[in-house]
Amino acid sequence: MADDDGEGLIEGVKRKLIETKQRWAGEGRLLTGETSQPGAQRLPPGQREVKNWPVLDLGAKPDVRLDRWHLRIDGLIESPLVWDWPQFLAQPQSEDVSDMHCVTAWSRYDNKWQGVSAKHLLSLVKPLPAARFVVFHAYDGYTTNLPLADFDDDDVFLVHHWEGRPLTREHGGPVRALVPKLYLWKSAKWISRIEFIAEDRPGFWEMRGYHNHGDPWTEQRYGD
Repeated sequence: MADDDGEGLIEGVKRKLIETKQRWAGEGRLLTGETSQPGAQRLPPGQREVKNWPVLDLGAKPDVRLDRWHLRIDGLIESPLVWDWPQFLAQPQSEDVSDMHCVTAWSRYDNKWQGVSAKHLLSLVKPLPAARFVVFHAYDGYTTNLPLADFDDDDVFLVHHWEGRPLTREHGGPVRALVPKLYLWKSAKWISRIEFIAEDRPGFWEMRGYHNHGDPWTEQRYGD
C-alpha cells in the first residue's frame, strides 16, 4: 500500500509540474522579446547567471544501475548498436567545457564535461541519407527531438562526468545528452536510446507548448 501511495504522490507532483510549465508556455512567461547572437554577449536574453546547478525533472528520478544500463542507437542508420556500460566506457573519451542555459532563465558558465562525442557515435552508426532528425529517449519515458545537424556538432556529447565527478542521478546520471547550444531540456537526462528518423517528431515538452528547436539566443522558449 505504501508503494501505491508513493506512486500516487509522484504522479501528482508530475501532473502539477506539467500543468505549471504548460501555463508558463501559454502566458509566455520569462520572454523579453530580445534577440542576440552567440559571441555578441555571453548571457542569452532573459537569462541570469547562477553558480549552482538547479535540479529540474518530471518528479521522478530513475535509479539506473550500471550493470543494467544500456544505450540503444537505431532508426535510419547503417549500423545499429547497443552499448552496455563497459562498452560505452571503451569508446574514445573526450573532455569539453561549455555553458548551459535552462528555459527557466538560469545559465551556468564553464561546465567541465567528460563523455563520448556525438561525432564519434555518428562515425560508427553512419546515418542514412533519409535521416534528418534525432529523438532522445530516456529511462523515465521522456523524449526530445532535434535536427541531425544540431546533433552533429563538436560540442555535443553523451556525458557521464561533470566537474571531474560522475554525473549524479539527480542531474541525469549515469549518462545524459549534452547539446549546449540549445536550451537544456534538449539535453535529455538518463538517456537510454537515440533514434534517427526522417520526419520531425516533437518530444515531451515540444508537445506541451515549448518551442520545437529551443535556441536561447533568439528566446525560443515556447511555441513556434
